[in-house]
Amino acid sequence: MGVFPFATSLEVTVARPRAVPRRVENPGPEEYSLQGVLEALADPVRRTLVAQLSRADEDMRCGTFDVRVSASTLTHHFTVLREAGVIRQYYVGTSKMNALRDADMEARFPGLLQALLAAEERERDAVVAPAR
Repeated sequence: MGVFPFATSLEVTVARPRAVPRRVENPGPEEYSLQGVLEALADPVRRTLVAQLSRADEDMRCGTFDVRVSASTLTHHFTVLREAGVIRQYYVGTSKMNALRDADMEARFPGLLQALLAAEERERDAVVAPAR
C-alpha cells in the first residue's frame, strides 16, 4: 500500500497541464448599458478600485489594490465592474489582471468615466485635507 491506503491505483488522478489557457469573459462595448455602468459605479469600493486603476501606470493584479474588504468581497466587486464593462480582466500565469477600459467607456459614454474620476478625486482630497 502507498501513502493513501484507501485509494486504489484507479482512483488516483494526477493533475495535468491545462490544454486551454484560462480565459475571462469580458463583454464587448456594444453590450454596455448606461444603467449597468451607473449601478457598478454607485458603490464606493468599486469607485475606489476604478480610481486606483486610473492612477496606476499599468494593469494591476487583484491582490494589489488598497481596499479593506475580504478577498471574496473583492472578487464580487471585480465581477460587477467587469460585467458592466468598466474593467477588463485577463490572466498572466496564475495572476488575474485588471485593466480600466477607459477608451471603450469614452467611446460608448463620452465624458462619464472622466467626470466620475474627477469627482472621486475631489471627494478623496476633501477627506484627506478637511476644511478648517
